[in-house]
Amino acid sequence: YWNSAILCPGAETDLLAAWARELDLHIVIGVIERGGSTLYCTSLVFSPAAGLISKHRKLMPTGTERLLWGLGDGSTIDAVNTEIGSIGVAICWENYMPLYRQHLYGQGVQLWCAPTVDSREIWQTSMRHIAYEGRCFVLSACQRLTKEDWPDDLREEGGVIDGRSLIVSPQGTVIAGPMQQEGLLTAEIDIGDIARGKFDLDVAGH
Repeated sequence: YWNSAILCPGAETDLLAAWARELDLHIVIGVIERGGSTLYCTSLVFSPAAGLISKHRKLMPTGTERLLWGLGDGSTIDAVNTEIGSIGVAICWENYMPLYRQHLYGQGVQLWCAPTVDSREIWQTSMRHIAYEGRCFVLSACQRLTKEDWPDDLREEGGVIDGRSLIVSPQGTVIAGPMQQEGLLTAEIDIGDIARGKFDLDVAGH
């Protein structure tokens, strides 16, 4: 869909849309969005043909995020249909919200995008669980941050995030990653694996 009042395009989104078109890519990217006097943790989806096609505001900020970011109002929780499949986004610990997961499963999400800052082992387990539960492909992109990335005066207090991005099949199998260095993680997938997986279990269908 396209609703400029909801999507709030601007110079930055125009640039990303141009890249999607030039490189023939679907792009899912995390941003900090300003809406009025409030900041939101937001994820945007771009397609080569239509540019910015969807945004999702994180429903529930977690931890110290609550000091800065507002709550999403639930109006941006739908998956979006694209030429490569239905894309849904769950930001970081939204992946632990069972009703939101079920909402995306009920829409037939095929490519589950999970941008995060959580590189712990339990996150890896959760990504495999979601792929297996929802019979979808899960693409989890995690930040990587070292002590050298922090300003000198904050290095003693700043934490380390070691990435561990991964791609998981509808059978819960890790097919790429976890990748602990900077780079581009890729995998060739067969979207038919989703239908094959749902012969065993379909939590939102027959």
